[in-house]
Amino acid sequence: MTLTPEQLEDIQASRANPQATLRAVAPGMEKHLYEAREVLDHGFVRVIDYMGDDSAIVQAARVSYGAGTKHVSNDEGLIRYLMRHWHSTPFEMCELKLHVKLPVFVARQWIRHRTANVNEYSARYSILDREFYIPQPEQLAAQSTVNNQGRGETLQGAEAERVLRLLKDDAGRAYDHYEEMLSQDGQQGLARELARMNLPANVYTQWYWKVDLHNLFHFLRLRADSHAQYEIRVYADAICEMVKDWVPAAYSAFEDYRMGGVNLSAKGVEVLKRKLAGEDVTQESSGMSKGEWRELMAAFE
Repeated sequence: MTLTPEQLEDIQASRANPQATLRAVAPGMEKHLYEAREVLDHGFVRVIDYMGDDSAIVQAARVSYGAGTKHVSNDEGLIRYLMRHWHSTPFEMCELKLHVKLPVFVARQWIRHRTANVNEYSARYSILDREFYIPQPEQLAAQSTVNNQGRGETLQGAEAERVLRLLKDDAGRAYDHYEEMLSQDGQQGLARELARMNLPANVYTQWYWKVDLHNLFHFLRLRADSHAQYEIRVYADAICEMVKDWVPAAYSAFEDYRMGGVNLSAKGVEVLKRKLAGEDVTQESSGMSKGEWRELMAAFE
């Protein structure tokens, strides 16, 4: 992981100057403020700011729904009720701002979550560092033969060495040419906004990413899942650890109902009822496609 001297100085100054405040403070998140958590070979995630805590979710829900929630006996129970019944706006009262350093190809996957505010390091104005994501050998995998979006067996021996060599050589060569094209040695050179087109997708970029808790949970449900691509999943896992300390009651409900729960279609519910009644239901008699049946059976293995 590489932090610039300016970033390190900013972190040290911020942590050395705590401020008294009347706003809600989450002690669990305070310990994460400004600290950089290492991810991949050169990446990191660090909390820049946050707003709200578990009590903010409860407060918003009671303002919104009034007497409709009085039967819920405590704050944790209310939060679980909101999560269980797919309420969203109370969770939007909490926000998190992160500073993330990540490979460009991971950023392009991440940015598909269009429910956040993003400000990315600009290669039009600045020169990107010579830092590339090079996978560890255990992350070098062949294309899956059953899933066009997934990985298959790990590459071994000479084949793994060949792929690693290509990744390193191509990244270094592309950056060398990037530097040569820039006007750094007295030549006219190429504009930075054009020279950047030659950079590989594994070069590192940085951004500030601000998101509310409802949409953050949606991001984590998809990207912290075991089926998500490893290179984005490790960022999601790091964020999960921070969120768990920030809003423990909400995160516990999220783990239970979203990460650990199962959503069933109407046909899936009917199959389950028939099986509980003792009927021997097959895919052919279920009315479900092979894919739907496979996913239903996998949920209860």
